Amino acid sequence: MIASPDFTTFAVALLASTILIVPIRRFALYYGVVDNPGPRKVHAKPVPLLGGIAIYLGFVLATCLAFHGELQRQTAGILAGGTLLAIVGLLDDRGLLHHQIKLFVGMPLAAVLLLASGVRARLFSGFLPGPSGLLLDGCFTLLWIVGITASFGILDHLDGLCAGIAAVAAAFFTMAATLNGQTMVRTLGAAAFGAALGFLLWNFNPAKIFMGDGGAMLLGFLMATLGVKVHPDGAQSPVSWLAPVLILGVPILDTTLISISRSRRGMLPFTSPGKDHTAHRLSNLGLGHRGAVIAMYCAAVLFGFLGLLVAHISAPMLCLLLVAILAFAGVAIWRLERAPYERQAKQTRPSSHAAQAAGA
Repeated sequence: MIASPDFTTFAVALLASTILIVPIRRFALYYGVVDNPGPRKVHAKPVPLLGGIAIYLGFVLATCLAFHGELQRQTAGILAGGTLLAIVGLLDDRGLLHHQIKLFVGMPLAAVLLLASGVRARLFSGFLPGPSGLLLDGCFTLLWIVGITASFGILDHLDGLCAGIAAVAAAFFTMAATLNGQTMVRTLGAAAFGAALGFLLWNFNPAKIFMGDGGAMLLGFLMATLGVKVHPDGAQSPVSWLAPVLILGVPILDTTLISISRSRRGMLPFTSPGKDHTAHRLSNLGLGHRGAVIAMYCAAVLFGFLGLLVAHISAPMLCLLLVAILAFAGVAIWRLERAPYERQAKQTRPSSHAAQAAGA
């Protein structure tokens, strides 16, 4: 799955993320940086926060070592955007920022840093040359980065869910980059995979620490960035974009479900926390907490394999596959919308910690 140099990158990120949790957890407990139980929380006792710091440090350490400290311009832009979101999320966890700052300032600014470093989609410029194509590509990149980052921010509502889905996605992005011969993307994917997996060892139910908004947004930003970068032979077209969309199918599906569900109830999808996510509904259908999370992992693996498959099948088969996926997604959303969940009242300010709670 990971070539030898990138296995070292993966191992460094995994070990760093796993080991650093110990002092970070003790620090959070000593200074009372914890997420307390509440009516919209799924945990019954205070759980330390700040786990996102371990994810961040594991990823940064592995990346810097892999590139021998000489970061390319794009890699520097990725680290800058990730650092910004980690800081913004940490401040939001402590209630020091208005919750809309991360969505309308932090995430777009991280996307701008990425664009400034030269990381952008090439979806429109391939058939629309000139400034118009570049402008549309820039707008699409901005929307993609913000959308995927936000989707992981609201995915962090059950123990082990966000970190596990990010680990699965990073693994498939690493495999796709290996198949495409994209060395830098493969290395970044291996680092993200290791950092997420290392944290997951502490975060799977019952969680011993939460990642907080900083960790969730960082993972979302990294997954969105890998989605922009990983394409066959560097070519980016509407068809090649099916791969990252499928690899990130679980967070996209969950975000679509709650957007439709909450909009139908007159609520704003990203500012109305509640136990109405896909995993909550699966749990209420009888799978329980762990069963729902594992089911989401299985779905992520299935979507990941489909993402690897799309570049290697004929056009007719690709059309059939696309129709089947859209039909499945439609039926799944329709069925899940009718599954039992805890209805929430309209809120203007969600809790400072969306992670492991009701979800943002």
